[in-house]
Amino acid sequence: MIGFLKGVVELKENGYFFLDVNGVGYKVLVTNELFSKSKASDSIKIYTYTHVREDALDLFGFPTSDDLRLFELLLTVSGIGPKTALGIFSIGNHTDIIEAIAKGNVEFFEVVPRLGKKNAQKIIIDLKNKVGGIGSADLDLGSESEDIVGALETFGFSKKEAHMALRELKDRGETPEEKIKLALKYLGK
Repeated sequence: MIGFLKGVVELKENGYFFLDVNGVGYKVLVTNELFSKSKASDSIKIYTYTHVREDALDLFGFPTSDDLRLFELLLTVSGIGPKTALGIFSIGNHTDIIEAIAKGNVEFFEVVPRLGKKNAQKIIIDLKNKVGGIGSADLDLGSESEDIVGALETFGFSKKEAHMALRELKDRGETPEEKIKLALKYLGK
């Protein structure tokens, strides 16, 4: 499977990029966000999902690996295909989608074409436990918090434990070093 493509946008058309990667043109269906931010002749890197059917081989492109992972998670829900999952990205970004799942916001998903209320409920039921534990932490993480999580992981704590410690600390500690010390004290209980 193709994991990512790095090349030049040759043409934009109907939600697709024609991406020139060393002389080979790939037609990739991309998120609305990526489509609107990029223009022809831009050099970009997109993370891809390869969907193989009997009669077609389609590529779906995302600006980040986190978006790709969320897309793949949406595909695990029965009744959700790649075009519908990509449609979800047209109504919100990664953070919006995780927040809607974590909060059980059925109305958020109902506006997606071909989705409907039952499938919206299925998405929330199937994925709430998968994103609920990380959803609130991921919504607030900046690069400093990600560095702190990485530091805590080097001490042998899981990503989930590190996120939990950061949530508990809230705004205590001014520098990353102080926050790491406080997190270590919290996790050492």
